[in-house]
Amino acid sequence: MFKFLFSITTSTLLLFCAEYSAEEAGRHIGEEATVCGVVVSSHYAKSSKGEPTFLNLDVAYPEHIFTVLIWGENRDQFKKPEIRYKNQKICVHGEIESYRGIPQIILYSKKQLNP
Repeated sequence: MFKFLFSITTSTLLLFCAEYSAEEAGRHIGEEATVCGVVVSSHYAKSSKGEPTFLNLDVAYPEHIFTVLIWGENRDQFKKPEIRYKNQKICVHGEIESYRGIPQIILYSKKQLNP
């Protein structure tokens, strides 16, 4: 019963978090929120340290305005995300961070993604 109540509470909390577009996300660094947009470019950097996968929302790299980052250790949960989510609208939930001036959310779990 406790797991069930926790699940409801977590889902309820997600409903009350702020939601932003990829363009708005940069004004909310440090906030836990949901960011939505279309995956317009992506890249799996298999030979890079940590094997990151980058999904850029609404504006393609190198002019990108928001990035979803999935580290290699979590990649299997997303089943080739650079292909699976290309040209699709997605929403991601987590802490909005900034990397080299570009806002991003790191996905550790598929539960953070709503395709």
